[in-house]
Amino acid sequence: MTRCPLPVKPALRIAPAMLALLMAAGCVSMAPPYSRPALPVPAAYDAPAPRPAELAASHISWRTYFSDPALQALIDTALANNRDLRTALARVQEARALYGIQRADQFPTVGVQADGTRARVPGDLNLTGQPQISSQYQVGLGLASWELDFWGRVRSLKDAALQNYLATDAAAQAATLSLITQVADSYLTLRELDERLELTRETIASRAESLRIFRRRFDVGAISKLDLTQVETLWQQARALGADLERIRAEQAHALALLVGAPLTLPVQKQPLDDAAVMRELPAGLPSDLLANRPDIVAAEHQLQAANANIGAARAAFLPSITLTGAFGTASAELDGLFSGASRAWNFAPSISLPIFDAGRRQSALDLAEARRDQAVAGYEKTIQAAFRDVSDALSARHWLAEQVEVLRATVAAQTERARLAQLRYDHGASPYLEVLDAQRDLLAAQQTLVQTRRALLSSRVGLYAALGGGTQAPAAATAASADAALQ
Repeated sequence: MTRCPLPVKPALRIAPAMLALLMAAGCVSMAPPYSRPALPVPAAYDAPAPRPAELAASHISWRTYFSDPALQALIDTALANNRDLRTALARVQEARALYGIQRADQFPTVGVQADGTRARVPGDLNLTGQPQISSQYQVGLGLASWELDFWGRVRSLKDAALQNYLATDAAAQAATLSLITQVADSYLTLRELDERLELTRETIASRAESLRIFRRRFDVGAISKLDLTQVETLWQQARALGADLERIRAEQAHALALLVGAPLTLPVQKQPLDDAAVMRELPAGLPSDLLANRPDIVAAEHQLQAANANIGAARAAFLPSITLTGAFGTASAELDGLFSGASRAWNFAPSISLPIFDAGRRQSALDLAEARRDQAVAGYEKTIQAAFRDVSDALSARHWLAEQVEVLRATVAAQTERARLAQLRYDHGASPYLEVLDAQRDLLAAQQTLVQTRRALLSSRVGLYAALGGGTQAPAAATAASADAALQ
C-alpha cells in the first residue's frame, strides 16, 4: 500500500502551529535548580562602624566622590586610553557574540536554495545504447538540520553562554572600578611626594642658610670645627632626602602615566593634600549588600550559574537527539518549467539518534560539568570572603589612621617647639649643637611621617570605596531572562 503525501496547502497552513509546538517543547531544562550559596562570612563587620551617610557607595559616582578637578581629568583620560580596560571591554563584545551564536542554535536555519545540473551518460551505460543528456533544475526553501530541543540541551548551552557573557560584563565593570581606584591612589601618592618634596626643599634652604652663618662664625673663631661639621652634615642629609624623593616622584609619575595611557601634564603641587579630596563618608552596610554591589562577586555568581547550566546540557546528552531536515520548492528537467503548477517538490527527513555505547564519554562529560560547578561554588565563596576582608581592612585602616593623624599632628607641634627651644639653648650656650641637630632631624622626620599618614588615610577611603563596589550601581535584579530579552 502506497502512502499518499500530505496535501501541500493544508501542510503549509498547519506548519506554523507545528513549529511553535516543537519549539515550546524545548522549554524543558534538565539543569539542577539554582540556589545561591549561603554567605561564608559573618553577618556584620567587626571593624569600627563609620558614620551614617545618605547613599550607598555603589550609588555614588566617582565624579561625585573624587572632587579634585585634576584627578577627575586623569580618570577620564584613563577610562578612554587604558589598554587593559580596552581589552576587558573587547572581551565583553566577544562574549556577547559567542552568546549570539549559541542562542541562534535554538532556531531553525532556513535558506533559499537554487541549483542546476546537466549530465551526459554514455550509451554503454544505459539500456538504449545511445548517449543521453539529462538536466535538472531546482529552486526552493531549505531547512537545515535542526535539533528539536525536547530535553533542553540547546537551551542549557544558551543559558551558559548568556551567563558567561554577563560574567564578562561584570568583570569589565570590576576592571573599570579597579582602574579608577588605582588612578586615584597613584595621584594621591604623587601629591604626597610633592608635599614631602616641598617640605624637604624648605628644609634644605633653611639649613643652607644656617651653614652659611656657621661658616662665617667659624671663620671668626666663634664656633668650633665640630659645630660647623654638624651643620654641614644636617644640610647634606636633607639634600640626600630631596634627591631620593625626586627619584621616587619620577617613578610614580611614570606609573601614573602608564595607568592613564597618555603623557602627564600635571604641574608640581605645592599646596598640602586636602582631606576634602574624598568628599563623603561611606556606610559599610551589611556583607550581603556586597552581593549586588561588588562587580567581581556578580561575575563569580554568573560563572556559577553558567556551570550549573552546563550540567543540564550534559544530562540531556543521555537522551535521544531528534533533528529535522526538509525543503519545499520547485523542480523540473527544463529551466522554463520550474514555475509550472506541476513542478512543486518537497521533502521532509526527521531523524532520531541515541548512542548506545560511547565508552563512558557522556558520563565523563557530566562528571566534568559537576566538578566545574563545584569549582565555581568555591570560587564564588572565596570572592565573597575576599570582599569581606577588603571592607573590614579598609574600615579598620580608616579608623585607626584617622587617630594616628591626630597623634602625629600633636607630635609635629611638639617637635617644632622642641627645635625652637633647642636653638635658644644653643644660642645662649646652655647646650651643645648636637641637641639642635637631633631636634631638627626629628622634626623633619615627624613632618614627613605626618604627610605619609595623611595620604594613607585618604588611600584607605579610596580603598573602602572600591571594596564596597563604589559607583558600579550593579543591578541586583538583573536576571538572565531580562538580559536575554534585551539582547534579542
